[in-house]
Amino acid sequence: MHTVEKIGGTSMSDYVSVRDNIILNKENIYQRIFVVSAYGGVTDELLENKKNGTPGIYGQFASSIEDDAWLEKFETLHAELKAKNETLFSRGLLRAKANSFLAERLDDAKQCLRDLQSLCQHGHFALDVHLATVREMLASIGEAHSAWNTAELLKRDGVNACFVDLTGWRATNHMSLDERIQQSFEHIDLNTQLPIVTGYAHSDAGLMSSFDRGYSEMTFSRLAVLTKAKEAIIHKEFHLSSADPRLVGESNAVPIGRTNYDVADQLANLGMEAIHPKAAKGLRQNNIPLRVKNTFEPEHTGTLITCDYISDSPCVEIIAGCKGIYALELFDQDMAGNLPDYDRELVAIIKRFKAHIVSKDINANTITHFLSTNLKTIKRICNLIKEKYPESEVNQQKVAIVSAIGSDMQIPGILARTVKAVADSNISVLAVHQSMRQVDMQLIVNEADYDNTVKSLHAALVEPHDHGRAICLAS
Repeated sequence: MHTVEKIGGTSMSDYVSVRDNIILNKENIYQRIFVVSAYGGVTDELLENKKNGTPGIYGQFASSIEDDAWLEKFETLHAELKAKNETLFSRGLLRAKANSFLAERLDDAKQCLRDLQSLCQHGHFALDVHLATVREMLASIGEAHSAWNTAELLKRDGVNACFVDLTGWRATNHMSLDERIQQSFEHIDLNTQLPIVTGYAHSDAGLMSSFDRGYSEMTFSRLAVLTKAKEAIIHKEFHLSSADPRLVGESNAVPIGRTNYDVADQLANLGMEAIHPKAAKGLRQNNIPLRVKNTFEPEHTGTLITCDYISDSPCVEIIAGCKGIYALELFDQDMAGNLPDYDRELVAIIKRFKAHIVSKDINANTITHFLSTNLKTIKRICNLIKEKYPESEVNQQKVAIVSAIGSDMQIPGILARTVKAVADSNISVLAVHQSMRQVDMQLIVNEADYDNTVKSLHAALVEPHDHGRAICLAS
């Protein structure tokens, strides 16, 4: 009868809200397992900034084997995390213990990187062979720090919390993710203990090689599946809303309330993850509902995501999208009649450079992929395509994608209403996609038109319905 709950980084940065709004906000505070993220911004400092790519410790270490700039970054981060400890712990033994735990992890990692740097200055050892392991080791530090702190603070505040370290730090043997979870929970009594679990979990396969920054969601999902949770809950600093409140206004955006895993997958494809699709798969297959709640509005039931939910009447539930998309267009007269061969080769080139395909257009002699990546990668892809098909035309353009998404969008005339809404705002539509599954409709627009497109579609497709506290209130 327990739940498995994940707390996001921004929420974790506010311990009092986590304690009062999440932990103590129930009559029975036990029968719950908490998976915690690193404090907001810490993983960016350890790896790289998720939004703009500014290198953290990992990025600086990986880019130059002889440069010691990563050491300075270590010292800066140590000072920042120590300052965080000072805001959480009053002077005394507990603060000293917190600083000691932090220093041990950081010093161990620093020494490992120094040793690796020295080793790889010899010709027989290549740094790139070890970078995936370095990335995993550094990522684990942030979650270990926040989980240890939270468990100790809760114990101080009268909760029988326990720190569950899945990072495999100094472990003498490797094991699968499932084995590590099962071993760690073997002697935990959920009736009397409140586990605070690291979002990063070490496994022999390596979580980051498959999920990169989505690793904590996979830990969360496997915990829910293996312990047979009745519900999985994610606590964020905002509701899963009908659109970004910063764009459409807080008074216009409304929590979704109910939706299904199909909609969650569409959001993930746009980079607006409620949960990583592969993490959602385990919950979906085991029929475990997922609830997304706002940490700072604990009385709201949030949004419940289930396998079988379909809105009572067809409607648009959310307007979402992404900027910084590159439209990569390949035209070749010889493509007509040979589309599968061209498409297979093009996808192989894109996968080689690890660019994420958000959407795709095909006609008789043209394939256009809409890619979430950077300009450097796009240029490399274009050069390889031109080598493969020297008589083809390859074009690129930076665009944005805006989607209208819902669990059931079989609404007569919705395409016409959608196009009219953006036309009335003097926005040019570059392409339109509407699939037969009727869960999303995508508009490709110029990047400069992204904000106005979101506002226009929300005003035309969501706001007229005056949904109140949620499009469909969750139970």
